[in-house]
Amino acid sequence: MKRVGITFPCGGILLEGAWHFPQATGSSPAVIVCHPHPLYGGDMSNNVVLAICQELAQQGVNAFRFNFRGACESGGAFGGGIAEQEDIKAALALVSSTPDIDPKRVGLAGYSFGASVALPVALQDERVKLLALVSPALSDSGWEQLKGYPKPKILISGNHDFVIPLPQFQQYIKDIPEPKQYQIISGADHFCWGYEEELGQKVTQFFVAGFRRV
Repeated sequence: MKRVGITFPCGGILLEGAWHFPQATGSSPAVIVCHPHPLYGGDMSNNVVLAICQELAQQGVNAFRFNFRGACESGGAFGGGIAEQEDIKAALALVSSTPDIDPKRVGLAGYSFGASVALPVALQDERVKLLALVSPALSDSGWEQLKGYPKPKILISGNHDFVIPLPQFQQYIKDIPEPKQYQIISGADHFCWGYEEELGQKVTQFFVAGFRRV
């Protein structure tokens, strides 16, 4: 596995990102991983984001993480979750045009705030073939939007998550259309400390299996 730090354009600003390249050569799939809320310390070095990227690369999937505008070395300022959608689209443009990335096998993963920004992009952008939402900090309207997402998706939450209590999470899941998967991580709260490896494996298994079908 090889890590490569880069900057890439989004409109008039530059965003900071990092690739996790697997050992495999030739055309291979990729997943973009979106970090939690930047106003509460979230950035691309988050424990969950790193765990997902590392496991993806170990299993032969290119992983790309980046800092939303205003976070760490990325330009611009926090955009309330709206402008950040443009950041994801810029990351999609970069990833889809990178040599040896199969543009027909690109997935999107979001953790907490990252999930709430990833969802509307996935709904609109045909480049996103698979979607993973981890501890998704979605509004009621976000859960409603998810009912209209027809592509394969996985939702993962801890049974001690204080942002999305388990009964609420399970109720929302019932109304989400197939194809869908959901996983409950026993013992984990919203921050998933100590459960990163299990979480990374669950997300990666979803993408590896899903890319075989795309």
